[in-house]
Amino acid sequence: MSLPTPLPPAPTLPTLPQSTQTTLLTTLFEPSPPLHATLLPLLQTPHQTYASLLSSIRTHLLSLRSTAPETLLAILASHPRLGAKKVESAQSRAEQANLQAEDDGNEGRGEELAALNEEYEARFPGLRFVVFVNGRGRGEIVEVLRGRIERGDWEAERVGGVEAMCEIAADRAAKLGGV
Repeated sequence: MSLPTPLPPAPTLPTLPQSTQTTLLTTLFEPSPPLHATLLPLLQTPHQTYASLLSSIRTHLLSLRSTAPETLLAILASHPRLGAKKVESAQSRAEQANLQAEDDGNEGRGEELAALNEEYEARFPGLRFVVFVNGRGRGEIVEVLRGRIERGDWEAERVGGVEAMCEIAADRAAKLGGV
């Protein structure tokens, strides 16, 4: 099922069928059963705007660091690896299009990002590098990734992953007419 554009008005979300709510979460975030199970209850509370909803989601996801850390790791791991050749969601494919385009004619560029993803995941077991690409090129993303590996701060990575997921969701909501 796909969502209509513009997105349904935020105040109506509690009245939508659960299947539509799940599709909305997949559209704003990524396909993720742990994310759906965790966030569907939040959609039962009316929010006047998507910004308000995403603020509540951010707070809830950050609380999982202490209440359900394994669930948080599963949610963060649902995000596709940057530069991956196969990306499930259409939104992520579009957001990462400039990273894929930079691979054309640049042998080894994709391998560099794949190696850094592996290094990141070895440094932070269970985490996935999540960043709001927002049109930035591969070079800038590689520098962010290297900096975060060098920083080596597990807690900052969990917080940063949640922040990035919510920034991505806010951008998607805005592009899909969610007000």
